[in-house]
Amino acid sequence: LLAFAGAVAAGDIEVIDLTHTLTPEFPTIVMPPELGQCAPFRMEEVSRYDERGSAWYWNNISMGEHTGTHFDAPVHWISGKDLANNSVDTIPAANFIAPAAVIDISKQSAVNADYELTVADVTAWEAQHGRIPPRSWVLLRTDWSKKSGRDYVNMREDGQHTPGPCPEVVRFLVEERDLHGLGTETIGTDAGQAFHFNPPYPAHYYMHGKGRYGLQCLANLDLLPPTGSVIV
Repeated sequence: LLAFAGAVAAGDIEVIDLTHTLTPEFPTIVMPPELGQCAPFRMEEVSRYDERGSAWYWNNISMGEHTGTHFDAPVHWISGKDLANNSVDTIPAANFIAPAAVIDISKQSAVNADYELTVADVTAWEAQHGRIPPRSWVLLRTDWSKKSGRDYVNMREDGQHTPGPCPEVVRFLVEERDLHGLGTETIGTDAGQAFHFNPPYPAHYYMHGKGRYGLQCLANLDLLPPTGSVIV
C-alpha cells in the first residue's frame, strides 16, 4: 500500500478523472412523459465572500440520482431489489475498487449510433489482450463523451439512439466472465433502444440481478489502456 501511494505521489502511476463536471446543462435521461423524470443538476449560491458570509463560498445543490457521472447499485433495478448489500451504503467498500478492461467500439459507434457490443467483439478483444479476469469492470469506449447537448442524448421520435451491449453479451459477461460491472460513456449502461430487447434493458436486468454494478456518463476512456487500469 505504501509503495502504491508513493508511486501515485511521484507520478509513476497516472491518475485519470473519468467524471464529467456537473452543470445545469448536462443532459439527463428522458423517460416517456407518463413516467417520473430525473431532475437535472441545480446549484443555488448561499454566500460568496459577501454579506451572506464574508469569509466563505458555498452552494446548495440538488439533482436526481441518475444525473451526471454516476454509479448504479443493484437496488436500482427490480431484478436486484431483494439482494443483500444492494445499496451504496451497504455495498462493501472494497467493491468500489476493481481492475478494468476497456473495449474500444468507438469506430463502430461513429458509423452506427445503435451499435451493439456482441460476444464476438469480446472474444476478439480477448484474442488480443487475454481473457477478462473475474470481478473486473468492462468499460465500453465509444467516444460518446466527446459529444454534448442534443448530440449526446441523440433523442429521436422513437427514443434515444446510443450504443450499448446486446442481451447475449451481458449474460455472457456475467455468467462466463464473472464481471464486476459495466461502464459506459452514455447516459445509461444499456443501448438507447434497449427497451426493445428481450429482456428490456439487459445490462440493468442481468447485472443488477446478479449483484453487479454500473457506471455511466464516464469520460476520458480514450486515455485508459485496454488492460492494466484500476477503477476507484
